[in-house]
Amino acid sequence: MSVEIVTFGCRLNASESEVIAREAADAGLTDTIVINSCAVTNEAVAQARQSIRRLKRERPSARIVVTGCAAQIQPKMFAGMAEVDRVIGNDDKMRIDTWRATRSAFDDAATFGVEASEKVAVADIMAVEAMAPHLVEGFQNGLPRAFVRVQNGCDHRCTFCIIPYGRGNSRSVPMGAVVDQVRALVAAGHVEIVLTGVDLTSYGADLPGAAKLGLLTKQILRHVPELRRLRISSVDSIEVDRDLLDVIADDARLMPHLHLSLQSGCDLILKRMKRRHSRQHAIDFCAQLRRLQPDIALGADIIAGFPTETEEMFARSVDLVAECDLTFLHVFPYSPRPGTPAARMPQVAGSEIRERARRLRATGEAALRNRLASEVGNTRQVLIESATQGRTEHYLPVSILGDTPGAVRALAITGNDGARLTV
Repeated sequence: MSVEIVTFGCRLNASESEVIAREAADAGLTDTIVINSCAVTNEAVAQARQSIRRLKRERPSARIVVTGCAAQIQPKMFAGMAEVDRVIGNDDKMRIDTWRATRSAFDDAATFGVEASEKVAVADIMAVEAMAPHLVEGFQNGLPRAFVRVQNGCDHRCTFCIIPYGRGNSRSVPMGAVVDQVRALVAAGHVEIVLTGVDLTSYGADLPGAAKLGLLTKQILRHVPELRRLRISSVDSIEVDRDLLDVIADDARLMPHLHLSLQSGCDLILKRMKRRHSRQHAIDFCAQLRRLQPDIALGADIIAGFPTETEEMFARSVDLVAECDLTFLHVFPYSPRPGTPAARMPQVAGSEIRERARRLRATGEAALRNRLASEVGNTRQVLIESATQGRTEHYLPVSILGDTPGAVRALAITGNDGARLTV
């Protein structure tokens, strides 16, 4: 059998999985399952471990390789699992030489056996200083949307976050290589491109001239005129530059939808998180976006139950949903990650964390229902994702009955079912 990739976590992982699939296949691997893991929460790591055990039961003859952030941070843990044949680091996974070495290791193991310590091929991620571009000609999932990684790593050290230790320091793909990648994906039939990264708005600081994300966006839209739709994944409002604001205001091909890394609505919690924005900055930034693009749809990451968070502090996060007029909410119940400063702070009880997360999700669901209701009577440009679903410019899901994936239709919104728009 061929190489199967199981992807957890972020859009960056989704983009990298396409490279892994190609490089592993070109290296000659067969009957191999690659787990591209996530480490953002303890639950994400647990899900990867559960999947490894399940997949080995379902395909006992298959080799299992674990890579991604969890593998980078906890390689010995995965190597100690009897089901795992190889553990590969986050930078190493993008290199064909790594996959050739993996095939050789599998051949040797079949003859001589292998100890857990010999399974690990994980280098020091902090020593990685550059980001090599990889040209992906198309995504295997068949969706009209494709992800393009333009940045990796993070130079900031939020007290709750383990990801810099899985991804390393910030580094960027040169603009010319990004433009080439977008052009190739559009030529392959992808209608919508999503720019991805760990700290996307830090793009370019390590490149000659220190170009920013806004200039990259302008260059893509200028040099790939055949691109129908461009999206930007999660951004840090404190780093958004003037060029990006100009594109949001002036170019209809940049979709009117942004996801913000807000994390909390309480200034004291933001300070303890080591975030660089304040509550008022978040509110002002969202208001600025609405002046530039009045019907923009905004989403945000918010953590429930961060250490020392009181009920009053949590209420500030709940209130922020309305004050920023958020449509999409990605709620993270706080998860202490070993090695982070927040894990050593006074913790909120687990039952309280779960209850706050439930309430925050309910607030987000109500916000989404309100936005869906407000769309009735509008005509939206809907990208058909499958025979049953599409997405508007604002990333709102639309129920579709039998259409061609990849088409963009001007559809009149007639109602909603509480979760999706109807036409």
